[in-house]
Amino acid sequence: MLRPERMSKVSVTGSKGVMPTVIETIHELGLVHLSDYDGSWEAFDNGNPIGRADESSEKLVTVRALQSTLDLSADEVDAAALESGWEERLEEIRTGVNELDDRRTEINDELRQINEKIDGVAPFAALGIDLDLLSGYESVDVLVGEGSLGDVESALDASDDVGAFETFTGGDVVAIVAAPTEDGDENAIDEALVGVEFTRYEVPETDQSPADYVSDLESRKRDLESQLDDIDAELEEIKREEGSFLLGAEQELTIEVQQAEAPLQFATTDHAFVAEGWLPSDEYDRLVAALDGAVGDGLEIEELVRADYNDEGYPTRTEEVDHGGPGESEGMSEAEEEEVQEALADGGTTTGSAGVVTMVDEPPVIQDNIGPAQPFEFLLRLIDRPRYSELDPTIVLLLTFPAFYGFMLGDLGYGILYTIAGYTLYSRFDEDIVRSLGAIGIWAGGFTMLFGILYGEIFGMHVLGEVLFGGSPPLHKGLQPVYAKYGQTWLLVSVLIGLAHLTVGYIFGFVNDLDHGVVDAYLENGSWALLMIGVWVWILSRHGEGVKPDFLYTSFGTGSEAAYELGFTGFAAETGLMVGLPVAVIGLVTMIYGEVKHYGVLGVIIGGLESFNVLGDVLSYLRIAAVILAKAGMAFVVNMLFFGVYVVGEGEHAEWHFGTSHAPQKMLEQGTYHGHEVTEVMFGGLLHGGIVMAILGVFILVLGHIVVLLLGVTSAGLQGIRLEYVEFFNKFYEGGGRVFEPFGGIRSDDKN
Repeated sequence: MLRPERMSKVSVTGSKGVMPTVIETIHELGLVHLSDYDGSWEAFDNGNPIGRADESSEKLVTVRALQSTLDLSADEVDAAALESGWEERLEEIRTGVNELDDRRTEINDELRQINEKIDGVAPFAALGIDLDLLSGYESVDVLVGEGSLGDVESALDASDDVGAFETFTGGDVVAIVAAPTEDGDENAIDEALVGVEFTRYEVPETDQSPADYVSDLESRKRDLESQLDDIDAELEEIKREEGSFLLGAEQELTIEVQQAEAPLQFATTDHAFVAEGWLPSDEYDRLVAALDGAVGDGLEIEELVRADYNDEGYPTRTEEVDHGGPGESEGMSEAEEEEVQEALADGGTTTGSAGVVTMVDEPPVIQDNIGPAQPFEFLLRLIDRPRYSELDPTIVLLLTFPAFYGFMLGDLGYGILYTIAGYTLYSRFDEDIVRSLGAIGIWAGGFTMLFGILYGEIFGMHVLGEVLFGGSPPLHKGLQPVYAKYGQTWLLVSVLIGLAHLTVGYIFGFVNDLDHGVVDAYLENGSWALLMIGVWVWILSRHGEGVKPDFLYTSFGTGSEAAYELGFTGFAAETGLMVGLPVAVIGLVTMIYGEVKHYGVLGVIIGGLESFNVLGDVLSYLRIAAVILAKAGMAFVVNMLFFGVYVVGEGEHAEWHFGTSHAPQKMLEQGTYHGHEVTEVMFGGLLHGGIVMAILGVFILVLGHIVVLLLGVTSAGLQGIRLEYVEFFNKFYEGGGRVFEPFGGIRSDDKN
């Protein structure tokens, strides 16, 4: 659907006594997106939490912390209903899990220290000296570290404060035993090594050999790791036995907290409350029936408005809403009703027919698209969801993006792989985003296969065209000289696609802006559309044809120069002069007038400069033709390197053929192919260069097509997205809609 689902603003007014029942009923329905009362009206205050809000919140935090510790997710087990005594059970689980988790933390800390000690003793093991021999001396200093032995000895020799020294090495590790002179500084060795790159290691405090020391550490490490395994096993057992209970507790506590805190969104007095929210218009009767059944008297329900809204959320066209009968109870006491009415009279700014305060907020958005289009809502939300007042262009994305993608790539082999990849994402993953990408991949792959059949190509080879169409498929990409006219035709087709796509965008913008009046809608959108159409009617006419490219008139004309003989040789010169240019002038003048209304005299300059966009925006679609040729060229090069290519014919009639059955050189020596002269060899092909070259060629063939396949996403995919986002959406789309988050229900984002 082009419009989001129709929403209604409802108001529920009643006595404080029935508020818990109302909250519980609305929560169970999961239909109403509650509006927040901002506290701005005199005599109305935000409500206070009810029930055990704080206690339930604390327990909910506890349950979620336990789920995190146990690495428990809803995908693993089903939630169980809570039974009596569940709070004691929760406390027992919390105590047991926390004790195990604390013990696990202690063990991990000790393991980290042991690993640091093992790493620290490694240099000493290289020396082969018992650790007790490296410390405990009074007259000499012992240093162990890593550095250049030559630099260390030179520095010690040069020091006047070092009387004698001895060095020992093992690998890059150096042990220094040195005695300072009688009058030398106690830090003489350290000072002597100041200019030397020397990393000092602390000597472990043990009298064991390095090997024995490490052995004891490794033994302790294994013992701790065993304890960790036992703890993990106990936690896994708790997870298996209590997982369903914990998920059930989370669900119940979440509901309790939501219901307990709901009054924070209400406008309340000492004895009454007013709650407002949005729900789909066709669900109003179900809401009334449920509340009447649960509460009966003591409640007044009103559908305040069922309308279209502008960008600020204010109604622009309000339907007469008069349900009567059920839902308009008179159950409040006279004192309670008088209190509400007095408060409304003092502070209410906008009221419904029953006098209930209206909390002004923009309606949330539920995108109402058919099943095949729903995955494309993901592409739309990369920018933002549509406002309630905007047309939803998701259906246009469904109709255009896969077609753009397939038209640009057009290859049966690549299309099959894209479809397989998309189906894998769609079927193997549960995340909505991944599934949406998978569905989009399936659509894009399907159109790539469709156009691949029409182009007669599979992995850049023309075998399909030979088999299905006898060598003459309905479409050619235009890479070869003999088919160059098709390449020019795709330039014209790209322009026509751009004109159609942008015109739809202007129409959408016109409809969106009708709330501001027909004149404003025309000035903002229609004037631009007229300018664009008028300019391009003139360009496609024969007026001034000498300065325009010939393919505008020949691509769909007649004779051998036409790619498709449709008889269109351009609009008549009179059409361009008498229709195209006047329409463009009308569009330009009214567009500039619209800019002047916005910016004053400066609008003349702004409008004049921006008028060139009607050329640039349409020419931007030439990237479609560019990608067609670029991807065809890449696939051709990959196949040429492997199979080789020989040329039949010369000049503009030259055809390129892959050496699939015979080497290109052999075809040149043979001289003809299907009665046509073989004129040259473009490349001999690795396949025909011997076993080593053939093996190399297979590697290049596979890798090359993988690269082309991946670049298809970054070129055709990104270029298609750019045309949608930058060119199309820019004409009408603002976004910024609020997600529909019903109290107790499912977000609109989670419906797909």
